[in-house]
Amino acid sequence: MAGLDSRSHQLYRRAREVIPGGVNSPVRSYSPYPLFVASAKGSKFKTVDGQEYLDYCMAYGALIDGHAQAEVIDAVEEALERGSIFGQPTEMEVELAELIVSLVPSLQMVRLVNSGTEATMHAIRLARAFSGKKKVLKFEGGFHGSHDSVLVKAGSGATLLGSPSSEGVPSDVAKNTLVSRFNDEKIASKIIRDHSSELAAVIVEPVLGNVGPVLPKPGFLETLREITLENEVLLIFDEVITGFRLSIGGAQEYYKIRPDLTILGKVLGGGLPLSAFGGRRDVMEKLAPLGPVYQAGTYSGNPVSVSASLAILQSLKKRAVQLYSRLEKMGDVMRRGIGDHLESARITAQVNGLGSMFQLFFTDRPVTDYHSAKSADIRTYEKYFYSLLASRVFVPPSQFETCFLSTAHTEDELDATLDAIGTAVKTLPR
Repeated sequence: MAGLDSRSHQLYRRAREVIPGGVNSPVRSYSPYPLFVASAKGSKFKTVDGQEYLDYCMAYGALIDGHAQAEVIDAVEEALERGSIFGQPTEMEVELAELIVSLVPSLQMVRLVNSGTEATMHAIRLARAFSGKKKVLKFEGGFHGSHDSVLVKAGSGATLLGSPSSEGVPSDVAKNTLVSRFNDEKIASKIIRDHSSELAAVIVEPVLGNVGPVLPKPGFLETLREITLENEVLLIFDEVITGFRLSIGGAQEYYKIRPDLTILGKVLGGGLPLSAFGGRRDVMEKLAPLGPVYQAGTYSGNPVSVSASLAILQSLKKRAVQLYSRLEKMGDVMRRGIGDHLESARITAQVNGLGSMFQLFFTDRPVTDYHSAKSADIRTYEKYFYSLLASRVFVPPSQFETCFLSTAHTEDELDATLDAIGTAVKTLPR
């Protein structure tokens, strides 16, 4: 990392004068200043100071084929030549919706929006309108965007009403969000049964991605599906991270669970702003102009983003069998390699992950939910992060994010990264 006289530091000082905290998303902020990126290609990015880094953040999971994927760039350039926005429907929107519905098992209809926050907000509103009920159940550690209904943490007990996790969220809004513990099917089942008369939906990330990757225990997702069906509560899978990453059909294909509504994003956009929500036809037909549930947006279905999405999804579909098998093997290499280095250095830590997702937690507890993730030693992770940064390897600055692989990463790059990790863990306290 360059010194305090670097261009990144100069830009950060300028940014703090006009952008709160100097960044447009808090996750990009770390000490003493964030790296400012000038360009990126494949598995690497280059900073404004000319330093090149191997990237395992991959825009927080949005880039499954790496930076500046040629087919996406070509599609975007062609779209821009035709016009960047029309405010009218396009043929590409229809083609993309048809493609998404054909790939994601539970979808019968889909609506395009611009961000995961938008998609979850509209899906929750839709679930409330369809069911005639107000409350929503989420899980500790599950991130579903930054709107009021989901910026909620648990109270003093996992079965209590939620309390706001951000100032500015009214308690009257938070009281309609119930919170349970991920991977605890008994508590979740009890909440769903006890509140079934007022519970519109259960929203869950099939794999928690914003406390690091936390996998569902066998039977957990199956129980959620069974209990929600029994109690006439909609099940919403937030697949912003897992959609088109765990498999071409997302986590619901991987785990063979069919939710009522699904949220998609990140990989869907091919690197451009695009998200979607969709599901059962009878639920989706409640949306305006067919039904009484309002959702709109000037940039919804933007032709440039749609062109990028079509390019990436068509490419993934052609390569699906080999692509996801390769990413799984690459993930296994990283998880095993990290585990071997930790054992060699006699460092106690947990290595979590699935497919192309991985992360390590500096704790002696298996990480199966939000509470066990929070037991990780953040200071040790910070030392690990800065050691890798010195080796020109970029992983998420936060312990509670996920590392992502892409098809652009090579075997040699994985080997070099594992060497850097081996060096890093040797410097950590035992």
